[in-house]
Amino acid sequence: MSMTPDDKKIQQILTEAKTIALVGYSPKPARPSYQIGRFLKQAGYKVYPVNPIIKEIDGEQCYRSLREVPKPIDIVNVFRRSEFLPEIIEQAIAINAKTIWAQLDIYDQAAAERAIAAGLNVIMDSCIKIEYLRLGIKKYSDR
Repeated sequence: MSMTPDDKKIQQILTEAKTIALVGYSPKPARPSYQIGRFLKQAGYKVYPVNPIIKEIDGEQCYRSLREVPKPIDIVNVFRRSEFLPEIIEQAIAINAKTIWAQLDIYDQAAAERAIAAGLNVIMDSCIKIEYLRLGIKKYSDR
């Protein structure tokens, strides 16, 4: 069982997605999660920050958990350590997210299998920005 879809499927996921919940979003500009969040917003996605200890990031409300995000989520992009993946995946399943995307060095085989069994697309140990740029995805403003 492959944990990473092929390029065609990744391109489909990134092209069709409109909303991304960024779990572990940091308000610190030097942090990768902040930089990726800004990139995704500039690419035209609606990004919902999820971090239980932060109230807001760049003037936008930050949600304590995926369950608090008020809109349906296409991609749950994870910037938390691997040991947090099982809980995050359970929340992603509970809110009917379409895809779980764990950033570089974040991976949990059992959690991935649980997500796949629940019908989610799973991408682990992969940077969403790198894949977006590598596959030449067009911004919403360019479509």
